[in-house]
Amino acid sequence: MTITAAMVKELREKTGAGILDAKKALVENDGDMEKAMEFLRQKGIASADKKMGRIAAEGLVGSYVEGNIGAIIEVNCETDFVAKNDEFKELVSNLAKLIVAKRPADVEALLATTCDKCGKKVEDIIKEKVATIGEKITVRRFDIVEGNPATYIHNGKIGVLLNTDCADEALEKDICLHIASNAPEFVSREEIPQSVIDEETRIEMGKEDLASKPENIRAKIVEGRINKLMAGKCLLEQPFVKNPDQTVAQLCEGKLNVKCFIRYVLGEGLEKRQDNFAEEVANQMAGNN
Repeated sequence: MTITAAMVKELREKTGAGILDAKKALVENDGDMEKAMEFLRQKGIASADKKMGRIAAEGLVGSYVEGNIGAIIEVNCETDFVAKNDEFKELVSNLAKLIVAKRPADVEALLATTCDKCGKKVEDIIKEKVATIGEKITVRRFDIVEGNPATYIHNGKIGVLLNTDCADEALEKDICLHIASNAPEFVSREEIPQSVIDEETRIEMGKEDLASKPENIRAKIVEGRINKLMAGKCLLEQPFVKNPDQTVAQLCEGKLNVKCFIRYVLGEGLEKRQDNFAEEVANQMAGNN
């Protein structure tokens, strides 16, 4: 059967495949469009599996709230270029919505979850996106809160999921903005493990500027420093980002209580690859991608 340019164009539009791959798929399948699409899908998924060894430290933080359930998710890819891709953004958004709807226990359970809309498992959806986009995509983590959730995402890089005991949209937004900006670690001092206080105290006691101080004076100085340090870690004790003359606790007084919060920073703890593009091109030319 003769493979026409129009057939190649149609297959490329349906699959996003390159010209040569599309033509080969049609030739291999005697011009059958459906079989050619399946051929490319299988080839794409095989290629996607090869890409799973790459480092994925870019991506997006996304969130979704519906009723009394909220979710925050981090999905990683390899480059900022893909992170800005509308198809990738849609994937992150849909995964956040799916988490709220299905409430999977962990990432493994999410990957095994079937999407009601398309009938496919999340793992297979991601493999198809990898094949289309051409980069490794990884669901790194997600969290769910139930109660009175609110959320804020800053440029897809920092995300906050807040849970309070009272609906106050404007105030909740301000608190989310503050958390995104000031990065507290705990809601209040009651949440700080004693091990954290002990470790910080040990560090302060060993600092050179206190070495010549009498023991009782050194203890008082360290106590003051630890008090200030712990206050900086607690949301309620931090000066409110929009009005440093009042603390977050004063801002919330008589209005709502913060139950918990989750703050994601994109790629935190992940090592970013320093690309050598000349080497990567050479590897691709040699068939090592």
